[in-house]
Amino acid sequence: MGKRKITSFDVAEMAGVSQAAVSMILNKKNNVSFSKEVIRRVEDAADKLGYKLPAGKARKKERKAKVLVIIVPNFTNPYYLMLAQGVETRASEYGYSIFLCNMHHEEKSEEYYLKIIAGMNIRGLIYTCNPSKKCMRQLNEIAGKIPVVIINNRDKNLNIDTIEIDNTKLGRLMAEHLINLGHRHVAYIASPLLSGQRQRRYCVEGFVETFEKKGLKNNVVIKTPDIDGKKKIEWSEYKIGYDMTKELLQTNTELTAIVGMNDMIALGIFDALQDEKYRVPMDISVMGCDNTLISGVRRIALTTIEHFVVYKGMDACDILLKKISLMEQNFTEVETISTYHIEYEPRLVVRGTTGRARKEIDR
Repeated sequence: MGKRKITSFDVAEMAGVSQAAVSMILNKKNNVSFSKEVIRRVEDAADKLGYKLPAGKARKKERKAKVLVIIVPNFTNPYYLMLAQGVETRASEYGYSIFLCNMHHEEKSEEYYLKIIAGMNIRGLIYTCNPSKKCMRQLNEIAGKIPVVIINNRDKNLNIDTIEIDNTKLGRLMAEHLINLGHRHVAYIASPLLSGQRQRRYCVEGFVETFEKKGLKNNVVIKTPDIDGKKKIEWSEYKIGYDMTKELLQTNTELTAIVGMNDMIALGIFDALQDEKYRVPMDISVMGCDNTLISGVRRIALTTIEHFVVYKGMDACDILLKKISLMEQNFTEVETISTYHIEYEPRLVVRGTTGRARKEIDR
C-alpha cells in the first residue's frame, strides 16, 4: 500500500498555523505579512514532511460566486430550518445565495456533500451540527480554503470557528414550569441524541438536573428511539413523539406531563394522547421547544420555549461574512480560530397544553 500524499493540511498541523497561512507563505505572497518565526516554522515543516507545491498550480484567482452552503442533519426538525432561515435572511441582505445540504443523519451523505463542496467555487460554509469524526480531516482541509463556521460546541479536533449554544437554560425553564404546576412524574421524549447534536443534549441535561435538585430525578423518564447503526435512520420528529408516547402510556401510568425535545415531537405526543382518549392538559400536560409556527395553531396551542433560533442563524452568517471580508482583503495574518458564545434569554410561551397536575386538580 502506497504512502499517503502529504498535503498543506499536514504542514499547517505541524507548524501550528492555518492552511491559508501555509499557502500564502509558500507561494511567497508579498501583500501579506507574517513574522519571521511563523515563516520559519512553515518552511521547516514543509521541508521535514517533503511537501511540494502542486506543479503548475494556477496563480490566477477565480472570482468566487456569492454562494454560501449550509449543512443540516435533517429537514424533519424545524429547528435546523429556522437556523437556515436566519442565515438566508442575513445572507440575502449582502447579495448572497444559499445552497442547502440535508445529510439525513448519514455519514455517507456528509462525505458526499463535502466532496462536492471541495470542488465548488463558493465563499463559505456553515455547519449546523458537529461533523462526524470520519469527516473531520476533510472539513479541516476545506476550512483552509474558505471560511467555515460550526453552530454547535467546540471540538478539539477541529481548527474551525465555532458558535457555542448552551441549551441547558431551555431544559431548566421547561422543568421549572412543570414543577410550578405540581408535576412530579414526567417524561421527556427526544430524537436520537447523536454526537453531532450536543447542544440538544444540554437541553435534556438541564431538564433532568432541575428535577434532581427537587429530589425528583427518579421521577423523570427519558425516552428515545433505539437506533441500529447499520441501518439507514428512517424517522421523523413527529413519528418519534407519537410512537414513544404510545410506548410510555403502556408502562408509566403515573405520568402527568410529557415534554418533547422540540415542537414537532410535542405535536406527535399531542396526537398520540388524543388517539388514546387522554385530555390535554387535564389528564396529561404537553410541552415543546423552539416556538415554531405550528405551535401557535389554534387547535394545538402548544406551550413551548422561544429561544430565537432564527436570530442565532443570522449571527452565524454575520460571523461568516466577516471572515469572508477579512480573507478577501488579505487581512489574514495567521488569524486565530475563535469560539463565539451566542446566548439569547429564552422565554416561556404558555398556551393551552399545560395545566396543573392531576393530583393538584383532584385535591
